[in-house]
Amino acid sequence: MNALIASTGNAVWATVFFLIALSVIVAIHEYGHYIVGRWSGIHAEVFSLGFGPVIYARVDKRGTRWQIAAIPLGGYVKFLGDKDAASAPDSAALGSLSQDQRRRTMYGAPLWARTATVAAGPIFNFILAIAVYAVMAMASGVPEDKPVVGALRPFPFDGPSLQVGDEILAINGAATPDFAAYGAVADAIAAAPAVTYHIRREGAEMDVQGPHPLPALVGGVSLRSPAFDADIRPGDVVLSVDGTQVYRFNDMIPLISGKGGAPVNIQLWREGRVMEFQLTPKLQDLPKNDLSFETRYVIGLSNGLLFEPQMRSLHGFEPLTTAVNQAWYGVKMTGVSLYSMAVGKISSCGLSGAIGMAKIAGDAAKSGIETFMMMVAGLSLGIGLLNLFPIPVLDGGHLMFYAFEAVTGKPPSERFLRVLMTAGLAIVLSFMVFALSNDILCG
Repeated sequence: MNALIASTGNAVWATVFFLIALSVIVAIHEYGHYIVGRWSGIHAEVFSLGFGPVIYARVDKRGTRWQIAAIPLGGYVKFLGDKDAASAPDSAALGSLSQDQRRRTMYGAPLWARTATVAAGPIFNFILAIAVYAVMAMASGVPEDKPVVGALRPFPFDGPSLQVGDEILAINGAATPDFAAYGAVADAIAAAPAVTYHIRREGAEMDVQGPHPLPALVGGVSLRSPAFDADIRPGDVVLSVDGTQVYRFNDMIPLISGKGGAPVNIQLWREGRVMEFQLTPKLQDLPKNDLSFETRYVIGLSNGLLFEPQMRSLHGFEPLTTAVNQAWYGVKMTGVSLYSMAVGKISSCGLSGAIGMAKIAGDAAKSGIETFMMMVAGLSLGIGLLNLFPIPVLDGGHLMFYAFEAVTGKPPSERFLRVLMTAGLAIVLSFMVFALSNDILCG
């Protein structure tokens, strides 16, 4: 009974935070359509968050009805001249409008106005993601150019070692003049219970001993992973895998992936306590920096540094450029992932439906506001990109029609549009059913 109550509570938690995330993303998307349409001279009759029976509504001074509906799984903007929420033209209504009134509809507006209004939805999704990334970058900062210890993480190491404020000049004799060199040197050092750090402390240079610079320390835990489900946490230090001691993070990879999905026993240290876990790795397609993939069994851990580096604040346009680069990488990775799934290079289990996304949202919320906001940014990027696909009923489909009109000088016929919209709706519904089946079959 307790397990049933806990499971029900987790489902409710996940659903609530998924709906919060989805509502924010949809509201931003639809507001993009609305505000650019308004700037372009196109009148919005209804701005709806959700579908179905209306719970709350008010009409503003411009005559737009803002409403919240009972089914919180999307939203829409209904412009003047639209027949329904899908933006199909209302021929009867359009025929009764004057020339000036038709200019205020999507179908009587100039091509540039329609194109800008439709494109604004996905663009606002990208803007939301960039804004979140920029705020996170400003909040966290970036490491100083030199490898200086900003804070020490708890670690099971005996004897004097690094202290806050130490500048690391070399590791095992290899110079580390900047943080990039520190990373390269740390990556090249073989596993060992201790290494020698040549440091500058309060103006004096000296040698101290310490753990490997890239130790088996948990820096992050992936959502919906075996490690997350087992409550392994950032800051935990892995001591051994199946009885084999590990001194650096990368040593765990072959020990886990080499088991072929069989359970592994993890011993770790947490704030002075030694704990034991048995985890069953999951086969996963992992993205690499070159946009390719590596498929192996994982438990969902990412590495952390031995210490928190001394950070500096971002200045000027640094937060924006950092955020744009992060968003661009996310868009590229999403596109490459979808293409790789489509051609069978990687498993389609990486594509989640509503159930999977709800679980991710719930896990992200449990991990903290930063993780949740980063999840919202990533989901917003994905929704923005998917909406640009040239499929009728999606924004990209409408843009495809406008491109046709720009080339030929006239829009597609209404009959042809109806056929394409029906086909597009079938494609979108099939995609949603496929993603939902992944949530059930892939686990």
